[in-house]
Amino acid sequence: MIVQIEESLGERALFDLIGEIEALGFEATQVVTQKQSYIVVTGKGTDDIRAIGHLKGVSDVHSVKDSYQLVSRAWKVKRTTIDLGDGVTIGDGKIAIMAGPCSIEGVDQVDEIASFLAENRVAIMRGGAFKPRSSPYSFQGMGQEGLQMFAEGARAQGLKIITEVLAPQQIESMLPFVDIFQVGARNTQNFTLLQELGKVDKPVLLKRGISGTLEELLQSAEYIFSSGNEKIILCERGIRTFEKAYRNTLDINAIPVLKDKSHLPVVVDPSHGIGIRKFVEPVALAGVVAGADGVLVEIHPVPEEAFSDAAQTLNFKEAQQLFTKIRGLESFNGQSA
Repeated sequence: MIVQIEESLGERALFDLIGEIEALGFEATQVVTQKQSYIVVTGKGTDDIRAIGHLKGVSDVHSVKDSYQLVSRAWKVKRTTIDLGDGVTIGDGKIAIMAGPCSIEGVDQVDEIASFLAENRVAIMRGGAFKPRSSPYSFQGMGQEGLQMFAEGARAQGLKIITEVLAPQQIESMLPFVDIFQVGARNTQNFTLLQELGKVDKPVLLKRGISGTLEELLQSAEYIFSSGNEKIILCERGIRTFEKAYRNTLDINAIPVLKDKSHLPVVVDPSHGIGIRKFVEPVALAGVVAGADGVLVEIHPVPEEAFSDAAQTLNFKEAQQLFTKIRGLESFNGQSA
């Protein structure tokens, strides 16, 4: 059960309200976010809202039966929109395109890609400065220096950036440069990291775990929300199955199901989903048709020379073609890019 608290409620009155709820035999957890204060109520009889609805200081009560409560669509009719400023949004009916290299490699690479994206009306640039790699001998990214270089090049073109954070201790130094923190598939259940990201006032894009269920993804999102951050984007990026013909199995089913279960925006990552360059486009378009609020795709001036993920990275011609086709689907599902 989710209890929304009156904005004017003082600290003492809030303390008393929590005490009254607990006196009724429930467990009450206060959650304070950038937007509002809530009390998440668990325990016996939480499907009966009448016992709490009349208490002083309560503005609304919602019965939520899901194990993930705050990210559930059961209590929030209006879908969450992520506002990055300067007219850049995710989840408001437009198709957000986020494109860029797997890894930040240098100033020239950043400048060339940022210029290409600006020319093609793509407002968000993706790129990794800290890279979690399966092999310890693979390129691990340029680190903080690469992040600053990335931010400077993107901002020179008026772009927002999304980049991956690997550990809680990186958050503070990354904050001045990042518009969206990305949590990769390997860290989806790094609950310490998720809780720390819940304390910042920056959006978090949360990727589905390599073998994670949708419920596990939503419970991970709940960690972020319950720690204070409502600005969450869910990302379907493919899961590991028995199939060896492609990198991962992109779960198109997950897109409409997640949008049915949660009020959070949902985006698709076809690059990691299939891992084969020539199939990135059709898979990306399938994700949009399924209802995705955005597409996260890897591009590079010369993919064959990319430091990482070359096999799934589009060149500029392929990327431009994909952007055009995504925008061509605007009338299909009522969204626009």
